[in-house]
Amino acid sequence: MSLIAITVIGHDRPGIIAETTGSLAELGVNLEDSTMTRLRGHFAMMLLCAGDVSVETVEHALAGLSADGTLQVSVREVAEEDAAAPAQRAYVLSVHGGDRPGIVSAMTHAVASFAGNITDLTTRLTGDLYLVVAEVDLPADVAVESLRAELDQVARELGVDMTFRPQETDVL
Repeated sequence: MSLIAITVIGHDRPGIIAETTGSLAELGVNLEDSTMTRLRGHFAMMLLCAGDVSVETVEHALAGLSADGTLQVSVREVAEEDAAAPAQRAYVLSVHGGDRPGIVSAMTHAVASFAGNITDLTTRLTGDLYLVVAEVDLPADVAVESLRAELDQVARELGVDMTFRPQETDVL
């Protein structure tokens, strides 16, 4: 059983997800983790799939997606990660304010300086308003109030508003 990473990037159009996942299902490949989004008319998708197929077989099955030149498809095998991760606490970092270079860099640098791991990050620009929403995993021994103070300081320096709160548990 192989773990295969697939990326699809390019001009958005209806049916990209259906075509991609349909081809994978026909191969008996299981979609395990995914993220998909539309960015100003461009489509971006990353998939982690498991199956008893080769990278070449998956590339051949997905070749039709890139036939017209509007999409790029990448397929590669990746190693399984160790499932035994250290205890983590999940938080959500939200930032909004006037757009300027360096907001994401400064805020994520502060998180990284406390051994925080960004597990998901979304940004949006609407006019002059910039929004960042990041999911952050923190080691159990991190002093959360110290990190919050550092993030407050960075936000003041950038002239943006920031919130940092525990993430609500999702129930599947």
